[in-house]
Amino acid sequence: MGGKGFTVDMTKPIALQVGHLGDAYQEWAHQPVLTEESPRFFESDFMEMHTRTVWWAIPAFWLPIAFWCISMSYKMGHTLPQVVSMAVLGCLVWSLAEYCFHRFLFHMETKSYWGNTFHFLMHGCHHKFPMDGSRHVIPPSGVSVPAAMFWFLYGLWFTQSTRPALYGGGVIGYVIYDLTHYYLHHGHPTNQALKTLKKAHYSHHFRIQDKGYGITSALWDRVFGTLPKPKATKKKE
Repeated sequence: MGGKGFTVDMTKPIALQVGHLGDAYQEWAHQPVLTEESPRFFESDFMEMHTRTVWWAIPAFWLPIAFWCISMSYKMGHTLPQVVSMAVLGCLVWSLAEYCFHRFLFHMETKSYWGNTFHFLMHGCHHKFPMDGSRHVIPPSGVSVPAAMFWFLYGLWFTQSTRPALYGGGVIGYVIYDLTHYYLHHGHPTNQALKTLKKAHYSHHFRIQDKGYGITSALWDRVFGTLPKPKATKKKE
């Protein structure tokens, strides 16, 4: 049985159950369970291992790759200011990609079995279990294939010597994104800018989930008109 008559059994691995929710999946995924640990996703220990990671694995794995890429452009003859400029541009390009991925891919509407399953593993699980820190950053194994695809595409879009620095800057942007996302859920910011980001992200989770797609910045939400409106305050009598 699927659709509204189906209930996910949280005592069993849930990843291959959620597809049976059919057109009820979206509503289910956006009703958060505020526990610090989410249920098991897969029966297989190998598969389950690739659904969790610690936050520090992200910079430990990706930053050496990013700096190696940037150094390649320097070794190919670009000056240090040029390399830095290309890396900053790559980081800015990532911020746009971050927004587009979150808005158009992570929040796509699904109702088929495999569509629901894919969406849950990609992003729906985060909205369902928003406080599980072991699933707030993406395991390197889950990013490696799209990262390789983008390296190939950068080879088509840019010259051989500019590709590495632009790509490395994008990787740094990705690391900033993942760590910022983790901090917004588990940190206690005292800086006003971070407080504003945390408030906006929590608004996206718990108040208006079709707005506020930027994680590290509200820039592209402002550009594309998806900035959530402030919560109305009651007037004093």
